[in-house]
Amino acid sequence: MIPAALRGVRGVVLDTDGVITDSARVHAAAWKQAFDAFLAERPPELPEHRRPFDASEDYLRYVDGRSRRDGAAAFLASRGLRPTTQELESVTAEKERLFVGRLREGAIDAYPGTIRLLHALRDAGLVLAAASASRHARELIVRAGVLELFDVLVDGGEAARLGLVGKPDPALFLEAAHRLGLTAADAAVVEDALAGVEAGRRGGFRVVIGVDRSATEDTRSALLRHGADVVVDDLKELLGDDEDEDDGEAEVEGGSRGGLT
Repeated sequence: MIPAALRGVRGVVLDTDGVITDSARVHAAAWKQAFDAFLAERPPELPEHRRPFDASEDYLRYVDGRSRRDGAAAFLASRGLRPTTQELESVTAEKERLFVGRLREGAIDAYPGTIRLLHALRDAGLVLAAASASRHARELIVRAGVLELFDVLVDGGEAARLGLVGKPDPALFLEAAHRLGLTAADAAVVEDALAGVEAGRRGGFRVVIGVDRSATEDTRSALLRHGADVVVDDLKELLGDDEDEDDGEAEVEGGSRGGLT
């Protein structure tokens, strides 16, 4: 059965971090360590220049959903800074080093509610794509055990190869929809980032679903303002299921079909 919010679509494009996998928190923690060190090394022109990176608010507002370079530039601009190209490369390289280190320390799982929705959509005959500005998207999806649930994956490496403009430009999502054989009008986008829901709206997608893992009125309102048609705390809500999922991993092994193209 297709959830009511997704009726009329033939396929769904999902972001990775914070939507499919519980990796946004790891990205945010790595960004905080890299940004706070960067700010501490520079004499402030104004007091706000030393205000630490907020792993919740600043991450969602400036970094989430964007390429590393675009996210770093947006955050530092919010602190009144105009970093050089070399400074941007330095802080993004440090974030990458920290993230990879944290990634190697332990597994990052797929959200059980997302797994349930993916199975329901595949059973209903919809095609599915994962699309992310992160170059780690494939690794994250593989490690979470959900790669076979997707027909298409467009990650940050592929986006760079194709020269796709970063979010909030819709190029990444439009490329994923194209690979599914769909137009934006036939597809939905699922995103947790403000830049991502804005990209879905700009791209003319039939439905834009916002995922609010913070579950606050402020983040919900922000997602709606940026273009989400519907906002949920967890994707299982689209199925009308409010109960906790006991074993999402078992569902992954229960006969997924499909494969990447």
